[in-house]
Amino acid sequence: MSVTEMFSFIQGFLSADQDIREDIRKVVQVLEQTAREILTVLQSVHQPCGFKDIPSKCLKARELFCTVRNHTGELKTKFPVEQYYRYHEHWRFVLQRLVFLAAFVVYLESESLVTREEVAKILGIEVDREKGFHLDVEDYLAGVLILASELSRLAVNSVTAGDYGRPLRISNFINELDSGFRLLNLKNDPLRKRYDGLKYDLKKIEEVVYDLSIRGLTKEQEAGGDK
Repeated sequence: MSVTEMFSFIQGFLSADQDIREDIRKVVQVLEQTAREILTVLQSVHQPCGFKDIPSKCLKARELFCTVRNHTGELKTKFPVEQYYRYHEHWRFVLQRLVFLAAFVVYLESESLVTREEVAKILGIEVDREKGFHLDVEDYLAGVLILASELSRLAVNSVTAGDYGRPLRISNFINELDSGFRLLNLKNDPLRKRYDGLKYDLKKIEEVVYDLSIRGLTKEQEAGGDK
């Protein structure tokens, strides 16, 4: 093979790779738009009247996740299944946002932490790496940490809405989450930095709970103080 032929072959490879990346970007853009729509629906729960509409907001969000599953199904077809991590950077951010949104919906519905398996099902992707397009563990953890930040905001807005019991429940949840993350040896720098943010979220929530406690606004907190 001559030098010219060799470089022509390389150019063909680069062109094919760029075509794949462009196809991926187009689908990711649509996924990002749907994620913004879901976030817009869920953000309304922070309004004083939004707490009354939580079930309907969660239902609407789950309907939009049907669209997400369609897009992830299309995304799977845009690259060779064994090259997931070659193109992972293109959808990493939006996938983490979608994990957060799925986790937020599940928390609003049941005040529990969504599992990685549940998130994968909601998004229409796999859990096992061997099966191709899957939910990477670190992407799942990053989404959960975004949830913690959102719940710290929800705790503050709960007080404004007159829901004084919710911040205490959020505090218990975030404390359990923090305990879980302390068990992990995080070597991913961005993930470790996000975890550092969890400490500030926890402190913010504890300040809300403390303020409610000294004002005696919830029976739960008064009972907790008597123990």
